[in-house]
Order: sequence, then C-alpha cells, then structure tokens
Amino acid sequence: MDRHPRAVVVAANRSALTEGVFPGQALAGALAMVPALHVAEHDPAQGCALLEEVACWAGRFTPTVSIDPPDCVLLEVAPSLRLFGGLEALEDRVRHGLDELGLAHRCGWAPTPLAARWLSRAGKARPVVDIRRLGPPLDALPLAALADGSGVDDGVLALLHSIGCHKLAEVSALPRDALARRHGACVGDALDRAYGRRPDPRPVHAPPQRYRARLPLPVASDRHDILLFLLRRLLIGLGGWLAARHAGVDRLQIVLEHEGRRPETTLDVLSGAPCRDERRLLLLIREHLERLTIGAEVDALRLEAAAPVPLPALPGDFFDDHQSVRENAELLLARLRARLGPDAVRRLRTRSDHRPEHAGAQGTSDALPALSPGARPLWLLPRPEPLDPSRLELLDGPERIESGWWDEREVCRDYYLARNRGGSLLWVYRELQAPRGWYLHGYFG
Repeated sequence: MDRHPRAVVVAANRSALTEGVFPGQALAGALAMVPALHVAEHDPAQGCALLEEVACWAGRFTPTVSIDPPDCVLLEVAPSLRLFGGLEALEDRVRHGLDELGLAHRCGWAPTPLAARWLSRAGKARPVVDIRRLGPPLDALPLAALADGSGVDDGVLALLHSIGCHKLAEVSALPRDALARRHGACVGDALDRAYGRRPDPRPVHAPPQRYRARLPLPVASDRHDILLFLLRRLLIGLGGWLAARHAGVDRLQIVLEHEGRRPETTLDVLSGAPCRDERRLLLLIREHLERLTIGAEVDALRLEAAAPVPLPALPGDFFDDHQSVRENAELLLARLRARLGPDAVRRLRTRSDHRPEHAGAQGTSDALPALSPGARPLWLLPRPEPLDPSRLELLDGPERIESGWWDEREVCRDYYLARNRGGSLLWVYRELQAPRGWYLHGYFG
C-alpha cells in the first residue's frame, strides 16, 4: 500500500506508546523507531460511524445526546440523575458500558458542553456540577485546551503563546477589545461558552429508525469463537439503541463480509419473541454459526435490525414469574429452530371445533397456543383403535361430544378417562352411532 510521504500517526495504542510512538509523529519516523509497527489506514468515515454507534447506545441514559466531532459524544444527564441513583452511579454505568464496547475513553462532567470536553481531555476525574465552581478547574487548564472543539486555530494559539499565555486563566485576563483586533474574537466566544457566560446549544442526535452497525476485524478470521466475541460488541450497541426506545427486536440479520470481492454470508436470526437481551440474542447467533460453514475468512461484521417492537412493562407477581416461563419457552423454540431448521420445529395450535380430531393441528405459528382447559391428551392417535372395555378401569366420565352435522362428519360419542392394566391413562370413548363399540383415542402418559 502506497502511503503519502507526509503521513502522520493519528492514534497509537498502549504498546506503540510504550515504544515511543506518539500521535502527530511522522509515520516514517515511527517506522524507523519500530520497524514491526502494525499500521492501519485512518478512515474518517469509520470514525463517524463509531460516533453514531456510541450516540445510539448512549440514548439509554438520556434522550438528549449530541455528537461533537471529531471524537466526542455529549450527554445531558441532569434530568436522569435521580433515575440512575445519582451522578456516581450513572458514571459507573457509563464507564462500564464503554468498557464493554471495547472503547478507550475519557469522561468529564461539567455544567457546559465545552467545559466537559476540555476537562475530560485533561483527565480531570473529579466532576464539576456547580457552575459557580467551574472557574478554577478551567483556569488551570493549559493553553492547548482552547483549540479543542472551539474553532480557535493554531495561529491564534501561537499569538497567545508569544505574549506569555500558558493557562486559560491568563487568556481570560486579557482585554477583549485588544484580543479581537488581533483576530482573537473566537477566543472570547469560546471562553464565554465554556465558563457558562453565553448559551451553547447543541443539535440533538436523532437515532435511526433501523439499526445498522459495522465492525472491521483487526485480522481476518473464520474462527467461530472470535466472531462471537466481536458480535457481542455489536449486540451491546444494539441493546442501548433498543433500551432508549423501550423496545425489542424479534429478528435481526448478521452479515459476514469476506476478503476480496467474495459474496457476503448472511444469517437471519429469529428470537421467537421481541427482546433486547444481549445474552439471549448471542445464544441464538451461536446456534446459527455452529451450523454454518464459513468458506472464506471474514474481515468485517455487520449487524442490521428491523424496526423495533415496543416491549410492554412486565406485570408483577409475588409468587410465580409467568412471563419468565413463557420467555424461556420461546427461547427454547428459537434455539431448536436455529439448530434444526425452521421447518423441523412445529407447534400445536387449536381450532374452534368440539371434535378432538379436528380441534388440534400442527403449525409454525410464532405464538404459543392457548389450549382450552379440560381433560384432553396432547397425544391423539391418527385413527381411533377398537378396544375391549373389560380390560379398563373407568375413572371419569362420560363427557358427551355430539357435533359436526354441518360438514357431514357428525360424531356422537361418550368420552371417558380410563386406566389400563399397565397403569397408563387413556382417553377412550363409546360410539353411540352404528356400528357402535369402544375406541381408544389418545394417551395421557
């Protein structure tokens, strides 16, 4: 890959920093110091996509999120503090979430957006929540902080440095009129916005209607465990986007992008019921991946989710968690479908018909059946079989079923719950029409 002769290092990880590589250094000098340095091309579009992903994820903490290019996301959290148990608890959750996303981050808290950005960049861990106490922390910041996200260019910084300014406190003490005559009007504007003397509104981020996230792999791979580890990273971002909407998804799509121009591999994952639980979705994706033969190494992963489905609030119950039981049943069905194929798993569904052989049927409906109460076995014979009633012990009955005159398949029977000599519970009936007789129709166990 040909590189520009004036290429510079934009960012470096901890290992590279330990070897003496630093941002802003000429790439040729960095390679001269560390010949084995792994170099990746800087892609501004990828950085914008990452900011978009973080902004979507951060919506779970507050609806007021703003993207502050090139590397900052702003959250207005004052209305959310009570919900999350205070600033310290919210900070822990934000930091933990960013760690799960695998992002190196710095967090700063201040009453104004620009102050929060400057303090986080300077590594000031102690939050400032009272605007009356904002002055001293900002005054102590170095002059270079003034150029971060404020529109102040390097020429103005050089001018300020030449007249002996090294801290923001020294810049604040300069006469505004004299500074403006020397092309420094933007300096006063930035300081007023940072110190809270002038409003600094930011456009609120509008999350997309459909979720889409892409994650390039550092090294191409076809190992399932590596792909699952990286997919978990994408699912965490999806979970934040869904939590902000109080919604879930019942299906999503995983796309494996291969090296070169090989066709993409697509996995359609059905969750059985709307959910936003990353662990549950990852479990279903694992079932799909284990059945997949990957023909070529994967160099990028993409996750796409359909329109979100609102999730109702779970009803409380002092004794039994019926909702949890139902969700576990849905998860089991979704896993079986992922492992065996969508056509290999079927459910019972009921029809509005009193005749047992016409009241039940197999189907692939996504809804669990609501079976009618009563002594009805789930195991019915394809055709009733004649039997000798003298070998049975009748336990309950009769229950008369007389129906079907409208479709010329009329039945007239008396049903009983019976036990045979082996101890099995049977569902039997006595035919009241010719040629009469006793028949076995189903088993209870």
